[in-house]
Amino acid sequence: MLRFVRYAASMGFILMALQTWAEVRLPKVFSSHMVLQRRKPVPVWGWADPGEKVTVHFNNQTKTVKADKSGKWTVRLDPTEAGGPYTMTVQGKKNTVAYDDVLVGDVWICSGQSNMEWPLKASRDAAKEISEANYPQIRHFKVPHDLSLAPKDDIMGGEWKRCTPETAGDFTAVGYFFARELQKELPNIPIGLLNTSWGGTQSESWTSREAMDSFDEFKPVVASMPKTLDDVKKQRMDQLQTQITKLQGNLPNADEVNQWSWADFNDASWQTLRLPDLFDRKAIPGFDGVVWFRRDLTVPVELAGKEMTLQLGTIDDADETYVNGVKVGSTGDKGIQRSYTIPAGTLKAGRNIIAVRVDDLGGGGGFSGKEEQLKLSGHGKDLSLAGDWKYRVADYSRNAPLINPNLTGTILYNAMIAPLIPYAIEGAIWYQGETNAGRAYQYRKTFPLMINDWRSRWGQGDFPFLFVQLASFNAANGTSANGSTWAELREAQTMTLSLPNTGMAVTSDIGESKDIHPKNKQDVGKRLAINALKTVYGQNRVYSGPVFKSMEVSGNKAVLTFDHVGSGLVASDKYGYLKGFEIAGADQKFHWAKAEIQGDKVVVYANEVPNPVSVHYGWADDNGEVNLYNKDGFPAVPFRTDTWKGITEGKQFK
Repeated sequence: MLRFVRYAASMGFILMALQTWAEVRLPKVFSSHMVLQRRKPVPVWGWADPGEKVTVHFNNQTKTVKADKSGKWTVRLDPTEAGGPYTMTVQGKKNTVAYDDVLVGDVWICSGQSNMEWPLKASRDAAKEISEANYPQIRHFKVPHDLSLAPKDDIMGGEWKRCTPETAGDFTAVGYFFARELQKELPNIPIGLLNTSWGGTQSESWTSREAMDSFDEFKPVVASMPKTLDDVKKQRMDQLQTQITKLQGNLPNADEVNQWSWADFNDASWQTLRLPDLFDRKAIPGFDGVVWFRRDLTVPVELAGKEMTLQLGTIDDADETYVNGVKVGSTGDKGIQRSYTIPAGTLKAGRNIIAVRVDDLGGGGGFSGKEEQLKLSGHGKDLSLAGDWKYRVADYSRNAPLINPNLTGTILYNAMIAPLIPYAIEGAIWYQGETNAGRAYQYRKTFPLMINDWRSRWGQGDFPFLFVQLASFNAANGTSANGSTWAELREAQTMTLSLPNTGMAVTSDIGESKDIHPKNKQDVGKRLAINALKTVYGQNRVYSGPVFKSMEVSGNKAVLTFDHVGSGLVASDKYGYLKGFEIAGADQKFHWAKAEIQGDKVVVYANEVPNPVSVHYGWADDNGEVNLYNKDGFPAVPFRTDTWKGITEGKQFK
């Protein structure tokens, strides 16, 4: 009898699993509160039993289709005007899926790296902006981070959310301000933001394998790119072993590791890292595993033997902490401040040893707090622990094969773009390039390659693709004198405007010298939106700042002409002085120049350059001093008039 019950139960589970698998389902990008694209056919797709009849009802439309042999089905709703809310139902043989509060409007892909992913809650005036973020016709969908070596048919999760003060803080800030500006001008058109972005990522990761293979410079790379997880795991573990062996030699055995908390253990051969910092940012990028840290601390006589408090800030992820071989505490949550009591009698006058075993379970790893949080305190004394610590890797066996979005090409396209296709869209906004700056010359080709790849695969023609030019930031002290990777990347972005239906927002004037993530996302989104209002929505307005057109030399002066002068040229300086111009002769040595606006032209000269050959404007990593605008409020595009060899020429993706 018992055997029969077990058999019946197991068959029941199998039947339930089969029934669940056979139910009609749709990709996760479909959910309640979504925005569907107006004025275009709208693909709706999913899975069911092979041959199963599927019926889609939406806004007085009914479409019926049979699933193919693989169980895949697709219908295309007829184009409709902006409106809603509506309900969509998808009915199969065994179940019905229903989505409520569906709007029809314009859907914009929001993609790129951290400056696109940057949330509203971390932007300028965040509290005020969030409290006022009551735009029920703006909807946002955040695609979860994911990596794949082959194109996936669905994303990992996510849902469409209405824009309210309760939800807006997690929206892409650039996307939100873009959508808000469109709403002000087009109040009857709902805006959907499909946010698929990941900080620190390269454009090659967002490009399909087929597109990469079509580019001659990528062919050797594509041939060596991994195709299976086993390939990646072997490559990753081989890479880690090489890095660790170079850093410290072989991994220790268990008996040796057991001694690392002891006060008399000799750590003279260990490497040094200044803490607080993330180990996997400074020592071994992308590392996951176990690292031990040790620190000498001199304790004055008056504190010897007394109970004290050891504070280490937050640690990513788990830790075990010892003082002179005595375990004083452990924590398994990276978000908790470490504060451990050192029992009386543990500390001694003079040299003491603090040893911390850090277990990095994934993502960032190490000491993630602030300097002032690392200290030994008590009895009116604070002894700082910030500074140089010794470290040694104990284990790295847990490293996942796909942990780094820049590990190889295509893996973000496969996991975070391909599953969204063919969701109907109006266009895309893009903020990326920082990670590609070291290969700026190649970006002249690889950025258009990615844009054309997306357009080809979406099958919606040359849909609008608007992007943000890199803001000012002192990445590596790049200048005209020593070369600037960021200036060359900005140039590559400007060249991409030769593609049809593209637009660019210049942000040199709103960056931050010491922060790669400028908090002013309001102007970024607004400039993208104004570009869209002109190029996509047909409004008759100025949408770009001055763009260099030509140069003529008259004596010792270079006379520059521009397109997009709008209502006229102007300097933002209250005294009317132009900044950011440099001039050079045939010796290619640049000098800061005087520049004057004369009508719709700019005249540039310097006493040191009697025979000018080239002019640079804003040609530096940190070019925030530039101040040439048109009277319509748009900054000039940074430029150079020469084609002299740059420092990124010949640098290629590997």
